[in-house]
Amino acid sequence: MPITVGQDTSNTRKTLTVGGQSVAYYSIDAATEAGLGDFSKLPAALKVVLENMLRFEDGKTVSVDDIKAFAEWAEKGGKNPREIAYRPARVLMQDFTGVPAVVDLAAMRDGIVALGGDPEKINPLNPVDLVIDHSVMIDEFGNPRAFQMNVDREYERNMERYTFLKWGQSAFNNFRVVPPGTGICHQVNLEYLAQTVWTDKDQNGAEVAYPDTLVGTDSHTTMVNGAAVLGWGVGGIEAEAAMLGQPISMLIPEVIGFELTGSMVEGTTGTDLVLKVVEMLRAKGVVGKFVEFYGAGLDHLPLADRATIANMAPEYGATCGFFPIDGETLRYLRVTGRDEDRIALVEAYAKENGFWRGDDYAPVYTDTLHLDMGTIVPAISGPKRPQDFVALDDAKAAFRREMEETFKRPMGKEVAVAGEDYTMESGKVVIASITSCTNTSNPYVMIGAGIVARKARELGLNRKPWVKTSLAPGSQVVSAYLEAADLQDDLDAIGFNLVGYGCTTCIGNSGPLQKEISDAIAEGDLVATSVLSGNRNFEGRISPDVRANYLASPPLVVAYALAGTLDIDLTTDPIGQDKDGNDVFLKDIWPSSQEIAELVEKTVTREAFQEKYAEVFTGDEKWRSVETTDQKTYDWPPTSTYVQNPPYFQGITMETKAIENIEGAKVLALLGDMITTDHISPAGSFKETTPAGQYLTERQVAPREFNSYGSRRGNHEVMMRGTFANIRIKNEMLDGVEGGYTLGPDGKQTSIFEAAMAYQEQGTPLVIFGGEQYGAGSSRDWAAKGTALLGVKAVIAESFERIHRSNLVGMGVIPFEFTGGVTRKTLGLDGSETVSIHGLEGVQPLQEVPCTITMGDGTVHEITLKCRIDTAVEIDYIENGGVLHYVLRNLAKAA
Repeated sequence: MPITVGQDTSNTRKTLTVGGQSVAYYSIDAATEAGLGDFSKLPAALKVVLENMLRFEDGKTVSVDDIKAFAEWAEKGGKNPREIAYRPARVLMQDFTGVPAVVDLAAMRDGIVALGGDPEKINPLNPVDLVIDHSVMIDEFGNPRAFQMNVDREYERNMERYTFLKWGQSAFNNFRVVPPGTGICHQVNLEYLAQTVWTDKDQNGAEVAYPDTLVGTDSHTTMVNGAAVLGWGVGGIEAEAAMLGQPISMLIPEVIGFELTGSMVEGTTGTDLVLKVVEMLRAKGVVGKFVEFYGAGLDHLPLADRATIANMAPEYGATCGFFPIDGETLRYLRVTGRDEDRIALVEAYAKENGFWRGDDYAPVYTDTLHLDMGTIVPAISGPKRPQDFVALDDAKAAFRREMEETFKRPMGKEVAVAGEDYTMESGKVVIASITSCTNTSNPYVMIGAGIVARKARELGLNRKPWVKTSLAPGSQVVSAYLEAADLQDDLDAIGFNLVGYGCTTCIGNSGPLQKEISDAIAEGDLVATSVLSGNRNFEGRISPDVRANYLASPPLVVAYALAGTLDIDLTTDPIGQDKDGNDVFLKDIWPSSQEIAELVEKTVTREAFQEKYAEVFTGDEKWRSVETTDQKTYDWPPTSTYVQNPPYFQGITMETKAIENIEGAKVLALLGDMITTDHISPAGSFKETTPAGQYLTERQVAPREFNSYGSRRGNHEVMMRGTFANIRIKNEMLDGVEGGYTLGPDGKQTSIFEAAMAYQEQGTPLVIFGGEQYGAGSSRDWAAKGTALLGVKAVIAESFERIHRSNLVGMGVIPFEFTGGVTRKTLGLDGSETVSIHGLEGVQPLQEVPCTITMGDGTVHEITLKCRIDTAVEIDYIENGGVLHYVLRNLAKAA
């Protein structure tokens, strides 16, 4: 489908000839020559956004003043928060967030028919790729059959979803599905889909080159910024609007420059580097900002390490972490099998249009940080947050401090495990998983893990019997080079057999622990631990049996599986004994940088990437045998517990509703700091005693078939019941109670879902109170959808993470921030309050409004809130009841 470019009223369109082929492009230098301003000192990340303005400038959605604002940004020292309309080139999805997005598109087709429109109007206008990577669960592990058995089980659990997605692939234009068992969406994007410089025909049939950009329905879409592709995570709601042609409304961001100097020292990995970067940037505070990495250190930083750093932008809070195009970008594109003509275009375009990082690259930044990579030490991060950096030589002491201060449990309590000759105690590692897009895309750490396994095997070491080990690479290419290096056999020998190609443990699909181990943990109220090479370790995410979760490099994951406990100093204590009973230390099995580099050079080949991605959309026989229909609207199966027609558009009319004041709202939950989207809408497993479990049980679904919240995001009935249902969430209205509970209208403790439904019956609006960084973590739209469906009209917090704030607005829920140092604590809130918010009729973006809080004892507090409807178009979204309603009505009008 051709792109629709602007009118080029500023005459910035030029021609570039590469290899005998000519393409049009929009020139930043030409914009300067046209008198629009000096853009030479803009960071490359911001030049990508500027080019977008040049290409779509039409005098309406994008104006000449929008373009001039970028020159003013540089003149003002890196600040000019003007609202702009940005149009990414494409959209990336995974199945957990993609299924509800396709459900919404299918429901919109029903909705536009109800408004008298044509269902064919509901089609992606931008290319959309959906990668099925979130569904495989580690039921089987530690044996050669694990991969096939997990795949078989995946299809058994998810056939309804896969049938629906395959229908979507045929029903919608511009929509492709990468089948299960191929890889993780971000790694597939980095290794195959991304082009760094994109080309397409415009509405006049001319070929146009422009920077590759995207948004994705997964927060770790940022990974591709390592290859100079500007992308970030948005909620499914915002992504759907983007794919339907709605520009993303955003403010010109601040850009923090992060200078890297020096080079990594022996014994350290890219994972160690990124954990330090996360710690530093979280301390700096970069929410809502771009981070661009620069400096001489980039000359020694492979793209795989850059991608690892870019991947964890959500963990350090930034919109993205961008690396400009340079020689390493070209090298990576070549080794991963990109076409040589494309690589030549990337180089020529970057140099011609000011995107190249050369020796003279010295842009203006809003602010800067510096890190000498020579100071990096081996590290892990945990037990609850990615930014909680722990140097490896302090890990044992740090864990003991956590036991005393955080978990408030004694060390050393042992519990017998039924039928086994070992006991369980706090600190023991029960899950060691090489998983997630963050590190499995990096051959240096994956080869490193294989060498650790090889040396351990040669010495006769093995995983401890209580450790559930797994290897879930992000793409089939990883298996190709591990096998080519003869390392997979060594990994298999110590329990790291292939369990699937997907996110697995990192998103809570770790599968069940051995029952006897689970029982022993519960009996002793122990703090079991996990070590994973992922990016998320929030409470209740990895496994319901595990309280302390640590992020680590793949080689350290292997080492902790051998040690079997966090209560060890891997830098000085023996990790085990060899065949002759001699102590073995980590240094004895740790590979040198040269060993790793030689194997990477030998086994990570262009041919491997080309072979594994040759039929990326075809899938295996199982996928090809999934049957579907060719109907343009979906025939919703009434008995499905996976896919249901959501209520958002039922009864929709063309009328909108002005924003109204909130009167007499009750408090549904009173929450603390760092409430993540995992707390709000968990992705993992749930029990039959939960509201979601009861719903499924009533429909004759056995607990073994519950699957996970994430897999059931196509069913709003399950997801409403799972909202605020994380087993570790703490509602401050209750004393010491964990889980999704609150007080109902009758003042008695009940589930949040049941209380919300009771309030809805009474016609009572609801509010949520929170602390700092409300909505951190994943981009999942269900954290906002569930909030809206429970009847919550407003969320009042000290601060919001970017994506969740946008998602709330996209679902018609208004976010508010406290002002003047007021917080839920200074007010002494206990959940008995009644809340009214005025000044919303005719509210403007970021306006401050009065709020009246009447306490349970009748005391009244008059406070001021900042309305976090940030832009003018977001007011339209709220008036329409949400962004999708806004888009649907506009499409119906156009029809």
